[in-house]
Amino acid sequence: MARARVNGINLYYEVHGSGEPLLLIMGLGANATGWSSQVPAFSREYQVIAFDNRGSGRSDKPNESYSMGQMADDAHGLLNEIGIESAHVFGMSLGGMIAQELVLRHPEQVRTLILGGTMAGGPSAIFAGPDVVMQFISLSGLPVIQAIEAGLALIYSEDYVKQNKGDLVRKSLLNAHLMAPMYALQRQFMAIVGWNTVARLGEITAPTLVLSGTADRVMPPENARVLVEGIVGSRLVELVGAGHGFLVEKADEVNAAVLGFLREHRAEAAAA
Repeated sequence: MARARVNGINLYYEVHGSGEPLLLIMGLGANATGWSSQVPAFSREYQVIAFDNRGSGRSDKPNESYSMGQMADDAHGLLNEIGIESAHVFGMSLGGMIAQELVLRHPEQVRTLILGGTMAGGPSAIFAGPDVVMQFISLSGLPVIQAIEAGLALIYSEDYVKQNKGDLVRKSLLNAHLMAPMYALQRQFMAIVGWNTVARLGEITAPTLVLSGTADRVMPPENARVLVEGIVGSRLVELVGAGHGFLVEKADEVNAAVLGFLREHRAEAAAA
């Protein structure tokens, strides 16, 4: 648990385990705690670096415009600061957009690319419906517990919430002090507006795995298919019945798919 001075701000990061580096980039308003279902499994084989994006968690939250390129350069700068020349990169949601920008801007730094619950932007992007957007906006006006309970319905499938509501609420309350302020959420969200990699996807040469929940209301699964069609040789894993929170909801499936993908390419590198 440490902080690095990158691009004029302090970024909070954690390093777990040893081996080939694996950088984890979290989504909108989220922070490194969002990887709690992955870090124990991944760190048994890899040196896992999880950090809080600018505007999130324990990192600085400047009240100024953010851009996807800027956040990608934050990730690039963090790896440089801690002495890592290249890493496997797993980005979730907004983190997946940052990861795309990272590999496009700094291709030599990305060994493999894993994109979870994300999109390429542009006119082909399928956004959450207006009902989901309105529900998300309404959360800011609710008391903490009510906001958490309402938010669960946006992130997880209905069945998963029914079976695990108590545990999900307890974990959310434990991390409530790390919630991003509204202005920082808005800054991160505005970085998405107008961002587009569709025409550049063909430039990505790193081996790529795309993960998508078939019941994802936040980032509909059609977006994953755009990514797979655009990134030559990429592979799609669909998590049946899972919502946007599939890192938790389908943790075992996610971890198995990611570790299998990484082992495959680690083995290829060793044989080369």
